[in-house]
Amino acid sequence: MKELVEFIAKRLADHPEQIQVTESESEGVLTIHLKAAEEDKGRMIGKEGKVIKAIRALAHVAAAKSGRKVRVDVD
Repeated sequence: MKELVEFIAKRLADHPEQIQVTESESEGVLTIHLKAAEEDKGRMIGKEGKVIKAIRALAHVAAAKSGRKVRVDVD
């Protein structure tokens, strides 16, 4: 799932080399942290949060296939 989020984020960003995706797990929930350049954060979130909601939906589908729970945060 980390690779999926990283792939999508790098395609959206003007500065893909500054995209950093890390993951941590606690209490059975995998949390994916997405860090981007300041000028790319707006692209990651989108108008009214539509882009990040779509990224989260894709991550949830991928996680459901493997029977896990996932959360995506933009830092």
